[in-house]
Amino acid sequence: MNSTIRNQFPSLQRTHQGKPLTFLDGPAGTQVPDKVIDAISNYYRMSNANLHGAFITTQETDEMMLATRDACAAFLNAPSQKNISFGHNMTSMNIKLSRAIGRYLQAGDEILITQLDHESNRGPWLRLAELGIIIKEIAITENGKLDYEDFKEKISTKTKLVAMGMASNYTGTVNDVAFARKITHNYGAWLLLDAVHYAPHFSIDVQAIGCDFLLCSAYKFYGPHIGVLYSKTGLLDMLDTDRLRTAYQHAPYKIETGTLNHAALAGVKASIEFMASTGEGDKLRDKLIRALAGIEAHERELAKELYEFLNGSEKYELVGPSFNGKRAPTLSFYSTDYSADELCRKLAAENICAWSGHFYAIRASERLGMQEKGGVTRMGLSIYSSQEDINQTIDVLKSI
Repeated sequence: MNSTIRNQFPSLQRTHQGKPLTFLDGPAGTQVPDKVIDAISNYYRMSNANLHGAFITTQETDEMMLATRDACAAFLNAPSQKNISFGHNMTSMNIKLSRAIGRYLQAGDEILITQLDHESNRGPWLRLAELGIIIKEIAITENGKLDYEDFKEKISTKTKLVAMGMASNYTGTVNDVAFARKITHNYGAWLLLDAVHYAPHFSIDVQAIGCDFLLCSAYKFYGPHIGVLYSKTGLLDMLDTDRLRTAYQHAPYKIETGTLNHAALAGVKASIEFMASTGEGDKLRDKLIRALAGIEAHERELAKELYEFLNGSEKYELVGPSFNGKRAPTLSFYSTDYSADELCRKLAAENICAWSGHFYAIRASERLGMQEKGGVTRMGLSIYSSQEDINQTIDVLKSI
C-alpha cells in the first residue's frame, strides 16, 4: 500500500530513539487510523448518551448503533443488521454463546474442536464436558494444517457443532471451510467459525459459506476492542442466553449484556469504512470486496518475501505451511541460537515490533513441539506494511 495509507496512521509517524518503528505485531492487534480515532473521540465530544431516549444525543447514538450493525453486515455479507451482535471481545462473546448452546444440547451430544485453534475457540467448548457433552479434537499435521482425514473419522450423527478457525494466528494456515460446511451439512451439525485472524486479510461472505455462527474482533482490522458475532437468522432466538429480563429478548440483542461501548462501536463502523476506502464501487459491500482483494495481494507479496528469506536461512526454522496455496500473511519461526523471547528483545532493540510465545494457540504450540522450545517468534503483515519494513527486518535478522 502507498504512503497515502501509511500517512493515515499516526503511530506510524512516531520514532523511538530517533528511528521509526516497524510494526509487525498486527496479529495481536493492528494500529489504528485517524478516521477511527476521530470517530471515537467525536462520539464522546458530541453524542455521548445511552440508548432509546427522546433527546438528540440519545437519538444520534441509536442511529450510530444501527449504522454500525449495517456496516458489519456489509463486511460479512450478512442478510441484515439483525444478524449482528456485539460484545467486549470475541472471547467473551464465545463464552456467552457456548453457555447458551450448552443449554440447548443434551448429555452425550458431541462437539468437534481443533488442535489448531486459539484457546478462545477451544476453552469455552471444553467446559461443556461438565454437562456431559463429549468434546473431540481434530488433529493437526506436522506442517500446521488440519488433518481432514481425522475430521472425517471423528464427525458422526452425534456431532451437533463443529467449532473451527478460518485462519490460524499461529501458523498462518487457512482452513478448508468449504469442506467443513459440506461435511457438517451431511451430518446436520452447526458450523461455528472463528474469523478473528481471517477477517483483516480476506473478504468474508457468511451467506456463501453457509456457516451458522461467525465471530471476529475489530481490533484486528484497524478498529477498537469490540467482538462481533454473526448468527444465522433464527438461531440466536432458539438459544437460552444469559440476559436480564429488562433486556431485549430477541436477536441480535439477546446475547448482549449491559450497556455496550458506544464510542468504540462508532470506531468499528469507521474501521470498516477505512478498509472500504481502499476499494472501488458504489456500495459499501462492493468496495470492501475490492479493497480486501487489494489488501490480500499486498500483504501476500511482502509476507512471501520474508518467508523466502527465513526459509533459505540456516539461522531460522519456519513453523507452518508454505506459500503455495492460500495463506495468511503471518509467519512463525524460531532461531537456532536464541529463544523466542531473546530474539524479540533483539528485534525490539532495532525498533521492530514482533511477538514471542504461543499467542493463545497453546494446543497447536504443544502439538508442533514448540512449547518445549519456549514458543516461536511471530511477525504479521498488515495494510500499512511496506517494502521498507521488510527490507529492514531482513537486514536485522541477518545481523543477529
